[in-house]
This record gives sequence, structure tokens and C-alpha cells, in this order.
Amino acid sequence: MQLQTYNVLFLCTGNSARSILAEAFLNHTSANRKRFTAYSAGSHPKGAVHPLALQLLEQNRIPTAGLRSKSWDEFAAPDAPKMDFVFTVCDQAAQEPCPYWPGQPMTAHWGVSDPAAVEGSEEQQQRAFRDALMVLSRRIERFACLPLDKLDKLTLSKNLRDIGRK
Repeated sequence: MQLQTYNVLFLCTGNSARSILAEAFLNHTSANRKRFTAYSAGSHPKGAVHPLALQLLEQNRIPTAGLRSKSWDEFAAPDAPKMDFVFTVCDQAAQEPCPYWPGQPMTAHWGVSDPAAVEGSEEQQQRAFRDALMVLSRRIERFACLPLDKLDKLTLSKNLRDIGRK
């Protein structure tokens, strides 16, 4: 039996760290099953992926090819892929008005501290990126285990919110 492939968009303000980590992790972990296709974008993209995000992904053997900082406008365009799920992963994006998403995807806020904002030693900055990836990977793994085809919208919405709180 072929499972449906769901499109997932991770949003953040700068689209240089958290949303990129989430996109790469979900695409990597679902590559064999083809259950999800992940994307990321930002309301005010930085224009480049943070070097420590790329370094961390490469250290964890998560492919980085094709990752780029991009505007959420790309995904609100008429020819953009239809999103099934949209997750904000930083506080700024959760408080901003989001563009209209055709098809009314399920949405949830999964706030994660911004590793790119950490000042201090290189080790402290690297630790912040590792922590962000750990939080995101746990949430994504829980999300990927949900029986999406068996849950009604209300139950699914509650589950998505609960994942973001833990």
C-alpha cells in the first residue's frame, strides 16, 4: 500500500538556521519512505544558510545540497507546491501574519531558540545549533510517527500543538 506524500513547510524569520535544519532533517529521515517532502522559508530571509547549520548537518551526514535561504513568497505563489503542513519554528514568525496558503494546510507553532543569535565562544555557538537540531529532530520524529491518514483534523491539530510544547 502506497502512503500519501505530504508537503511540509518550516517557517522562520531569517531562514538560515532552524527552518533549514528542520527541512534537511525531515527530508533525510523520510528519504526512504517518501512520506514527506520538506521545504523551508522565511519572512525576511538572510539570503544565506548559516555556516554552523551546514557544518552540523554535514557532521550528522544529512545532505545539504540544494539548501538555500528563501522567502515564504515562493510558497504562496500559484505554481508553488501545495502544502499539507506549515510549522513556524521561531517566535518572530509565529507572531507575523502569514501569507495565504492555498488548500488550508494544518499549522502549528514549534518554537525553538535561535542558535544564530547566540553570542559567545565557538563551542557555545555550536552547542546552540546542536540543541536546536535535537529539539527539532525529536518533534519531527514524533510528527512523522502520527497516523496522519487515520486522524480527524481536530485530533491532528491538537497533536501538532502538543508536539510543539514538548
